[in-house]
Amino acid sequence: MFAEFMQYLFSGLTSGSTYALVALGFTIIYNASHIINFAQGEFLMIGSMGAVMLMQYGLPMPLAIVCAIALAVVAGVLLEKLALEQAKTTDIVPLIIITIGASLFLRGAAQYLWGKSIHALPAFTGNTPITLWGATILPQSLWVLGVGAVVVCLLAWFFKRTLIGKAMLAVSHNPNAARLVGINPKFVLMLSFALAAGLGAVAGVVAAPITLTAYNVGVMLGLKGFVAAVLGGLGSPLGAVVGGLLLGLMEAFTAGYVSSEYKDAVPFVIVLLVLFLLPSGLFGARASERV
Repeated sequence: MFAEFMQYLFSGLTSGSTYALVALGFTIIYNASHIINFAQGEFLMIGSMGAVMLMQYGLPMPLAIVCAIALAVVAGVLLEKLALEQAKTTDIVPLIIITIGASLFLRGAAQYLWGKSIHALPAFTGNTPITLWGATILPQSLWVLGVGAVVVCLLAWFFKRTLIGKAMLAVSHNPNAARLVGINPKFVLMLSFALAAGLGAVAGVVAAPITLTAYNVGVMLGLKGFVAAVLGGLGSPLGAVVGGLLLGLMEAFTAGYVSSEYKDAVPFVIVLLVLFLLPSGLFGARASERV
């Protein structure tokens, strides 16, 4: 019984780490612009599919991964510069619709370039399972957990210790005040899309050896990352991480103790409950009403 519990725990933490990275991408862009970027899942797809295809062209895995992440970052910058900036509007709804259109475009382009086949990225350090407390865990799962932890630590350092990171935080708190002290919100928004795209690509690369990848892999993972961001509280980096891990654990335990048929329904039930019972999420800013 304990071994079974640990098995579900490891599975939930592995998938939850992926959701957390995707949710962090949503959070970074939301903080910079209050835009919900529904193309975030496609950055994950570009990272994983790009790495697979570049390896098929003969590049060694480390170089293929770096190039695939760079490709996703370029896609993020182009989305912001060629689509959102050209919209010439500050209304949030049209900008969100643009991101939905960008998601469809990127998915269609990936299908045209890479086909509909399902691809596998080789595991970084083999597939021999490791036994812990009666449960087995793949080495690639440790890579997912380790990379997720390192990325979270690097982001915390970036936002607290670097001028660019502090500028991004300043824009998220008060864009007008940030502009008055010489910070360019347009540059911060572009950087936010680049950073979010890179996070999505990293999530796609480390998860691909476990989940496999295809042109449409970003649809469900992107939606689950969004649910994780909403659960934790849109705009809260800590909430994105906690929300992602909680979502992964709830999925794993639901699949293990109830039925795997309900696994993909869990995120949507959660988002409905959060919207009804806790609209600001676990760590979101609570709205105040002045009387």
